[in-house]
Amino acid sequence: MDKEMVKTLYFDDDGKIPNNVFYPLTLYRGVLKNQDAMDLFKKNNWTNAWENGVFPYHHYHSNTHEVLGIAKGEASITFGGEKGETIHVKEGDVVVIPAGVGHKREQASSEFLVVGAYPNGRQHDLKTGKRDERPTVLENIQHVPIPETDPVYGVDGPLIQSWKKR
Repeated sequence: MDKEMVKTLYFDDDGKIPNNVFYPLTLYRGVLKNQDAMDLFKKNNWTNAWENGVFPYHHYHSNTHEVLGIAKGEASITFGGEKGETIHVKEGDVVVIPAGVGHKREQASSEFLVVGAYPNGRQHDLKTGKRDERPTVLENIQHVPIPETDPVYGVDGPLIQSWKKR
């Protein structure tokens, strides 16, 4: 695997979106060529899958990590909350979002389609950074386990190595 295909980003707590101090967001460029994202994720035990888009507001999940496979089109998504980073993603890209890391669709092509899934099919909550969420979500994020497999490369994937706790 070419190192240019993998990018990792850490995001600090911005006071509203907690983000994740332990695990980086991991972006794989162009890895879904000629592969069905839902089948690939299922093979690697990232299940409870769905197809849709990305919400146009900052949100995160405090009780699970999430993978997004860009099945069609392209979009600009801001990760890490209002002070985060906007990343252009396109068909074939995969983004693994650690629990607590905010994400928001800024713009997307008309055909934009995402396949999302969760390690071991975990159920996800939907949080938006409201003040009353803080104590519970910070506790939740600390207890989300490292996935057993990388959603793209399985047990030997780069996600497993990069997600060792700092």
